[in-house]
Amino acid sequence: MKILHGISLAALPTAIALLAVSAGAHHSFAMFDNSRSITIQGKVTVYQWTNPHAFLEIDADTGGGNIKHYALEMTSPNMLSRGGWSSRTVKPGDMVRAVVSPLKDGQAGGLLLELTLPNGRKMLPGVPNAHRYKITS
Repeated sequence: MKILHGISLAALPTAIALLAVSAGAHHSFAMFDNSRSITIQGKVTVYQWTNPHAFLEIDADTGGGNIKHYALEMTSPNMLSRGGWSSRTVKPGDMVRAVVSPLKDGQAGGLLLELTLPNGRKMLPGVPNAHRYKITS
């Protein structure tokens, strides 16, 4: 009995360390600028319904015939489905309008805050703490 108790006490720090590593593996939303938003309009090139986060890629017209490719992170398919999304909500070729919390480093990407579908329906992606993201565009 004493040996079993000693083994379980020795295993406790290892178990705690493993839990800390797995918790740290999930990134935060710190890479997104929650103090402003941008609005882009363009054609969906990729809609990826995968865990841990879905992704949407849009080729946006920046004027003068120039196209800029944006990669947008979304929440998990579980969160999205609670808001009415499915793996078929968006498809490549759809013309959409996206409100995005941009990446802080200035790259063409960000966190999707709202998507207007071709039929005019507005979809919210269920962003945690959405009230902390300012929509300025």
